[in-house]
Amino acid sequence: MAKLRTKTVHTGVYKDKSYNSVTTPIYPTSTFYFDALGKNKGYDYTRSGNPTRTALEENIAELEGGVGCSATATGMAAITAVLFFLKAGDHVVTGDDIYGGTYRLFTQVFTPLGIRFSFVNMRDLDAVAKAVNKDTKMIWIETPSNPLLNIVDLEGTIAIAKKKKLLSVVDNTFLSPYFQQPFEFGADIVVHSTTKYINGHSDVVGGAIIYGNKDLEQRGRFLVNALGVSESPFDAWLVLRGVKTLVQRMEAHQANALAIAEFLEGHKNVKKVYYPGLKSHPQQKLIKKQMKGFGGMLAFELDTKKVSCDQLFTKLKYFSLAESLGGVESLIEHPWLMSHASMGEAALKASGITKETIRVSCGIEDAQDLIDDLANALKV
Repeated sequence: MAKLRTKTVHTGVYKDKSYNSVTTPIYPTSTFYFDALGKNKGYDYTRSGNPTRTALEENIAELEGGVGCSATATGMAAITAVLFFLKAGDHVVTGDDIYGGTYRLFTQVFTPLGIRFSFVNMRDLDAVAKAVNKDTKMIWIETPSNPLLNIVDLEGTIAIAKKKKLLSVVDNTFLSPYFQQPFEFGADIVVHSTTKYINGHSDVVGGAIIYGNKDLEQRGRFLVNALGVSESPFDAWLVLRGVKTLVQRMEAHQANALAIAEFLEGHKNVKKVYYPGLKSHPQQKLIKKQMKGFGGMLAFELDTKKVSCDQLFTKLKYFSLAESLGGVESLIEHPWLMSHASMGEAALKASGITKETIRVSCGIEDAQDLIDDLANALKV
């Protein structure tokens, strides 16, 4: 069987039987004509299905090891569609330090619709188990967490879900299929913001839902079509182009993140660094068990008594002050005021995020240039 590096390049590509194009064609059509009533070439309307999007779905499903995939307009569209597996009165157990946009969707959109959520410390399996009640239908897992890089025990948490016959859903955006494959631990559904590492070039937004069995795929495809959240052909083509270099990019992201984390850990104006590749990360045993790499994301606590956030951000040359992550360029941001602001002060404090927390998406630039840039910005 081909290795993942080969699959990224070759899966979902060879669709052109007329001219033998070595890249997947774009089908920018809204509709497809029928040969006769009830007879077509497999597609009728692009919201429901499109050959370019199908190619991307084949690729991502193959990389994650799922039975199928739905490519969606954004990462949030993927999460939204999965939440529609539930109904009013259902309950979800999830982490207290998940992505701010996911937290906002859960609390401000689905809670008013009658779905209840418990936000717990998911590093504590006892806390997860205790949060499950008679109405619980899903456990939502994000690992590593955003932005503090906490690791959730996939095997242990999914075992709780299986025992109680709950859906287990894993957001695998931070590590990509290259560094982590949740289906190996029994996950039912995996989601991605393909905007991030799978595309990797900060030029498109997208999402993906990967299914662990055909029943889930059938329901998921129905929901994506009914909700109208499928990805456009051109955006799907861009993501399919980007995924070809996933392995090379992830290795470069990781190498830079480790070098930067080690530099920051030794800096006098940095209080703490969060990165799974550091020996100081408290979950080394679990990291080795379920992760094939550490990824390109890190966070740190800035000593704002010495260096203000404004000073840090203003002096940086190669790190753009911007939300999002996973692109070839390095980004830096302030979760309290940016990516996680919608959580509100109480939830931010409960998650461990502070006003001194800085999140970094390490790009693929030269590591020493990035370190020198940070060193200059951290000067008093």
